[in-house]
Amino acid sequence: MAGVEKMSREENGQAGDQVTSLSRAVERKRYTPVLLEEQEKEAEDLRSVLTRKLKKKCLCSPSRAKELVLGFFPILSWLPQYRPKECLLGDVMSGLIVAILLVPQSIAYSLLAGQEPVYGLYTSFFSCIIYAVLASSRHVSVGIFGVLCLLVGQVVDRELQAAGYTSEGGRNQTGMTGAGNLTAGMTCDQSCYAISVATMLTFMAGLYQVLMGLFQVGFVSVYLSDSLLSGFATGASLTILTSQVRHLLGLKLPRVQGLGSLVKTWVSLFQNLKDTNLCDLVTSLLCLLVLVPTKELNDRYKAKLKAPIPTELLVVIVATLASHYGRFEERFHSGVAGTIPTGFQPPQMPDWSLIPNVALDAFSIAIIGFAITVSLSEMFAKKHGYTVDANQEMYAIGFCNILPSFFRCFTTSAALTKTLVKDSTGCHTQLSSLVTALVLLLVLLVIAPLFYSLQKCVLGVIIIVNLRGALRKFGEIPQMWRVNRVDAAIWLVTMATSALANTELGLLVGVAFSAFCVLARTQRARAAKLGEAGESGPYEDLSAYRGLQAHAGFIVFRFEAPVYYANQSLFKKALYRCTELDPVQEAALRRKEQQQQNKKRKKEKDKEKEEEAGLEGRGGASPDSGVATVAQLIVPEKRSFHTLVIDCGPVLFLDTAGVNALKEVYRDYKELGVGVLLAQCNPSVLDSLRRGGYLQQGSDEAQLVFCTISDAVGSTQSYCTENGGCEIDSHC
Repeated sequence: MAGVEKMSREENGQAGDQVTSLSRAVERKRYTPVLLEEQEKEAEDLRSVLTRKLKKKCLCSPSRAKELVLGFFPILSWLPQYRPKECLLGDVMSGLIVAILLVPQSIAYSLLAGQEPVYGLYTSFFSCIIYAVLASSRHVSVGIFGVLCLLVGQVVDRELQAAGYTSEGGRNQTGMTGAGNLTAGMTCDQSCYAISVATMLTFMAGLYQVLMGLFQVGFVSVYLSDSLLSGFATGASLTILTSQVRHLLGLKLPRVQGLGSLVKTWVSLFQNLKDTNLCDLVTSLLCLLVLVPTKELNDRYKAKLKAPIPTELLVVIVATLASHYGRFEERFHSGVAGTIPTGFQPPQMPDWSLIPNVALDAFSIAIIGFAITVSLSEMFAKKHGYTVDANQEMYAIGFCNILPSFFRCFTTSAALTKTLVKDSTGCHTQLSSLVTALVLLLVLLVIAPLFYSLQKCVLGVIIIVNLRGALRKFGEIPQMWRVNRVDAAIWLVTMATSALANTELGLLVGVAFSAFCVLARTQRARAAKLGEAGESGPYEDLSAYRGLQAHAGFIVFRFEAPVYYANQSLFKKALYRCTELDPVQEAALRRKEQQQQNKKRKKEKDKEKEEEAGLEGRGGASPDSGVATVAQLIVPEKRSFHTLVIDCGPVLFLDTAGVNALKEVYRDYKELGVGVLLAQCNPSVLDSLRRGGYLQQGSDEAQLVFCTISDAVGSTQSYCTENGGCEIDSHC
């Protein structure tokens, strides 16, 4: 009896262990998804928002006034804290070196802008002072920039031709006498009218930049990508090079305007090659032989050199002495810089009558100037560990154009080459710009007339040599293509359009093509079927990685783009392709088969009425069996999957069309007995789903939307285990 009782207890113990293990197995199968409780957001109407922001902006207090003044004049913040022992030597040295480079470049780029040399010196002088006072960047050097000079020169030449001026500096009989704000009765010659156009263009560009700063639209610079700006600069550099070849050859040819100006200019150059001035050609070749190697040496040994070799200034001095004592102008008819007056001319108002002619051109110049300035300031601020205000940079460069326009100056912006020189020679603050301005002031008051005999071909050589950086981009095309083909295509399209068609058109085409590329990427978004890495690992593309596991009965789908009106149809097509089940076609087949089955039943019933009662069972198919047959024909009872999980992690936003597309997918798959779950939706997508009616009030969102893909799969598996199947509930 004792043995029997012992065996009975052992059997009961084994049974209890089996029940315990079974209950533990059931507990393991139960899955509890992560639930996030959203924070309640206080609803605030538009009126209260505007009132609050206006109070913040219009608050008048001593601290607020001080903040505004210090924010608008950053020099008042850093100048009282200036450390002479640490910064003075570096600022003075960098300011002197930049001034040495800036003097010949200011004279040279005046030629590119279609202006007299003295106006280039004016422009560099005033811009250095104003930018030092208003800029939040400590290292950027502003002044004459080649691309902007090209744009200014094109507008000036166009307006000169429209006003009846000839290429030799005279004027036709139809030309106007006097400019709008010049002294009445005085004849405005070509130089006078050219600077009038340039100052009005500069004023409008600065006004646009200041207005953009007021409306806090500094973010527009992000839409001008690095590849776009680089392609535009390279295309413009080709145009600049072409425009200066005539000076190197000593040809007196008018600048070609309009579409295809680059090709037309080269055709004109070859047609007039026989008229080449040998003196200018020899001088140009000698200057190239000196400048190009020394520039390369400066670039190669810039880490070892305390300061770059001022080759440009040395070439200008030697060439001026040679031209003066060799009397190149009288003997060989070489073009020279001419008289450069000392001192400053009295300020004058821009010619307001030119606003309709230059307003559109000024906008493109404003955008380019601002984009270059902000990109350079942010680059050097990041390098030296401080921050810059994009809108304050907009104010700074805007006033660098507005205020100097009253003193016969033309458009300026940040200049990469001079900024690199400032940084490499020990610049710490914008005090170096004030030092540069002092050197330029000395040149304007004393030294400027000494450059009378400087040949224009020397200035053209200086301009061309400074284009080396942009022209080197052609050698980087293969690397750009390997890194990113879309960016390379943007670069090529912008460069080709800027060079072959028109400079301003090139910028517009580049922006449009960049936007098209962004749109095209959403049209060609990558769609993938996902599998799990390990038991609790991430879900990744089955076609990209090995060893991923796809759960039986589940398809996890990812669409790597926002779902909006332009690609919602592509989203559905990609989904149907990955699942290998198009619910719309399946539903159409089901309706067609159902109609055929109904017609067959109707015929059978008609036969039953005509025949005798013994023929009742001849049809052999009841309505229920007919439906089952149709279901077997269209959707097999053993479907390959019962749940579709859509990974919404890459979906940045949904518009109305995107929400409707998800609603259609949900409804169509539900009719076939397939549940649709969403996972990893960001708050913006969730809000769009609620407002669009996908997640209706009163419904259990936890049944439709999950924090992770694992939650969606685990919860559905647990539900199937507990209920013995995966039939879709009415609320799912």
